[in-house]
Amino acid sequence: MALATDILGIVVPVCTVFAVTRQPHPVLAALGAAAVWLGVRASHRRYAVQALGESRGVLPVLHDWLTLLGLLAVARIAVGESSEPAVALLALSAAPLVTVVCRKATHRHLTALRREAQSVHRVLVIGEPSAADDVVEHLAGRTDHAYVVTGVIPVGSGQLTSGVPALTRLASALPATPDEDWVPVLDVAEQLGAELVLVAAGPRLSGERLRRLSWALHDVGLPLAVSPGLTEVALRRLRSVTVAGLSLLHIAPPTRRGAHVVLKSALDRAGAALGLLLLAPVYGLLALAVRLDSPGPVLHKQTRIGQDGTPFTMWKFRTMVVDAEARRAELAAVNEQDGPLFKMRRDPRVTRTGRWLRRSSLDELPQLVNVVRGEMSLVGPRPPLPDEVAQYDDVELRRLTVKPGLTGLWQISGRSDLSWDETVALDLRYADNWSIGGDLDVIARTFRAVVDGRGAY
Repeated sequence: MALATDILGIVVPVCTVFAVTRQPHPVLAALGAAAVWLGVRASHRRYAVQALGESRGVLPVLHDWLTLLGLLAVARIAVGESSEPAVALLALSAAPLVTVVCRKATHRHLTALRREAQSVHRVLVIGEPSAADDVVEHLAGRTDHAYVVTGVIPVGSGQLTSGVPALTRLASALPATPDEDWVPVLDVAEQLGAELVLVAAGPRLSGERLRRLSWALHDVGLPLAVSPGLTEVALRRLRSVTVAGLSLLHIAPPTRRGAHVVLKSALDRAGAALGLLLLAPVYGLLALAVRLDSPGPVLHKQTRIGQDGTPFTMWKFRTMVVDAEARRAELAAVNEQDGPLFKMRRDPRVTRTGRWLRRSSLDELPQLVNVVRGEMSLVGPRPPLPDEVAQYDDVELRRLTVKPGLTGLWQISGRSDLSWDETVALDLRYADNWSIGGDLDVIARTFRAVVDGRGAY
């Protein structure tokens, strides 16, 4: 499907546009461009089994498309092709759009299959019981990946709590005869039909022991992966090196200053200012709807906590009755959220217009002013209330190391349907791993989340 989509995404629009505009050799131009497009995609391993459907990001496709334009520009000069450059660019502009749609459809299909334990790789986990349980629980907690654990081989005498069967057990120390280590592992892997052996690093799995185990596994064609115990670290922050025979994993610090931060701030303010200009008529209509629905001000201002704990005044279209804050205490007993958040699916304080504004997320639009003022970002963690921050522990306070956002991972992952722990995990993932490209991807996915309306109340 990926190959057919990429071919048709080039051939059909190029043939059509070239024929309509009477450019020379439309069929040859289309076939040549399609061949180069497939070559670019294949050279970047976009058709590898490990890559198909694993991502729905836009930036890899844009990177491939820009490479295609560069190669075709060189080929155009080399063969003396005489079509109009603007026409050729128009004809090629459909390719990335078609490919992105295909990637998203493939990703959704693959995710649906994996919810039913299909299209997965059977994994055998080896490690000390606590470390092995941690790996199993992380993999079992999500279904958007290819690994399903079918067995565990604990190292040492501790008990497993994950519920995955342990078909054998390795000694705490390296045995005198290395065969005692790898022979049981190979037997269990064959019995389970394992396609990958995943080792959870620990003191009882020394470098020499792991080395011998890798020899045995690789000799029979079984791949080996090692989990160092890190979680929620973006791949771009990791770099592996070998020093004095040791394999080391370098972890780059989160981006907190420098050109990327300046660029993010500039893009935030420019985008917010443009949004305010283009949405001015919408603001007027929404203000009129709020005013006609219930008495009180059109805008609701609230103190929120921003980057590094700095308080600021956040603006929203009013979605509740004017005495909503005073009535919050009487509703505390029916709070539907865990943690310091307060949320009710059917909050009696929300007005009729307010319920629609919340579902469509249009009540958040005045926060574009906060973005222009530099108090918020277009993408970031949810801006918390002061009484919420007062209850934060050291881990939760790390959410405040970046500016809060108008949208973020919480917005595209379920919003109010998320538990407090899930919200914190998403915010910490963003705070440690944000990038300009990631922000653009979140903004693109926000439009679908707003239309869907899931978790907005």
